[in-house]
Amino acid sequence: MTLTQLRYLVAIADSGFNITQAAERVHATQPGLSKQLKQLEEELGFQLFLRKGRSLEGVAPAGVKVIESARRILAEAANIRSYAANERGEHRGRLLLATTHTQARYVLPKAIAELARRYPQVSVDLFAAGDAEVLDKLDEADFGLISTAGGAPTTGGIAVPLFRWRRVLLVQKEHPLAELGAPPTLAELARYPLISYESSMLPESSLQRAFAAAGVVPQIAMTARDANLIKAYVRTGMGAGLLAEMAVGGREDDDLRVIEAPQALPECITWAVVPRGRVLREYALALLHGLAPQIDPRDLRRVLEGNLTLDWPRPPRWQPA
Repeated sequence: MTLTQLRYLVAIADSGFNITQAAERVHATQPGLSKQLKQLEEELGFQLFLRKGRSLEGVAPAGVKVIESARRILAEAANIRSYAANERGEHRGRLLLATTHTQARYVLPKAIAELARRYPQVSVDLFAAGDAEVLDKLDEADFGLISTAGGAPTTGGIAVPLFRWRRVLLVQKEHPLAELGAPPTLAELARYPLISYESSMLPESSLQRAFAAAGVVPQIAMTARDANLIKAYVRTGMGAGLLAEMAVGGREDDDLRVIEAPQALPECITWAVVPRGRVLREYALALLHGLAPQIDPRDLRRVLEGNLTLDWPRPPRWQPA
């Protein structure tokens, strides 16, 4: 049994049992991956996957615990490599960051540019998706960035608070909301179609809860993951855009009006979520500290290593670069 075989095994499971996609995922050939899987099954004495003809259809009962153990072994092997590289002072490699589209477009560019300046031999791979997909990607990512309205995310790992932010409304200049002269109430906002993030449709979303508490129902005309898409459809006149404050305000939005959102909508926090037990490379820690400069880097390291109880300082309000 080898680490390569275990890596191939996990890749097959994560690729929906598609051998071709799994081979691409690990930069192997399809025959080579199939051969390694066969050798592993022969060594173990049982099949790891259910088969139909030459295709794989699922994980065999005996394969479930093997794959779970393989994930743990591969994670520990990666930790050993990271620890050794940090001890050698080796600052080269790949940093995979899972993040939402808004953070990728409006928060990360400056921080990643600074990382590239300090660590020119590090390549950064951004995986931009919705919050749930970001958390699903943590098996592979160094850490992820998500936002919540309220408490820390309870799944995925250790959550580090980065900054606080509020939502704003983006409307055409002739929109009735632009004439109010004050932030609208939720009842006033409910009179008009809204364009917001896709999470706004979830019953448990902070937006839905806030409207329900006010006894009104929002008219959500459209949702999107990307703030730029929300802006594009605001420009068509479909409705008022409700989006993160860091996503608006540049010269690109001069044709629209930015107004405060209802005060009843709760403040949000952007978090970095680090997989529990993960040993981060020095450059990943540097990026994390760059995103949360209010946290002492020594405390950050000790918390992630499990040597200090979580007691984060209150995150600052978002400030544009």
